[in-house]
Amino acid sequence: MLHWDSDETPSVASVERRLRREGVTPSLWSNGPNDRYSEHSHPYTKLLMCASGSISFVVAGESVELRPNEGFVLPPGTAHSAVVGPQGCTCVEGHR
Repeated sequence: MLHWDSDETPSVASVERRLRREGVTPSLWSNGPNDRYSEHSHPYTKLLMCASGSISFVVAGESVELRPNEGFVLPPGTAHSAVVGPQGCTCVEGHR
């Protein structure tokens, strides 16, 4: 997990600052309620934090739900899928 390390209320700006401290250039994306991503993988390490709403990832058969201020580091080649929560989501990610 990528833990929130601030007393600041999570927002797009504060989550972007958090990822910059991890040494990555953040990029923002959003999805509507209940959108889905089929299983896929990436050739890079993905650092991802939720800024608003929620999204549930399935990684190696385990479900990981992210809410504002929660995130994780996904190693390269890790297969994962996702379902966006009922309020949609805004996430910030960076790649290594």
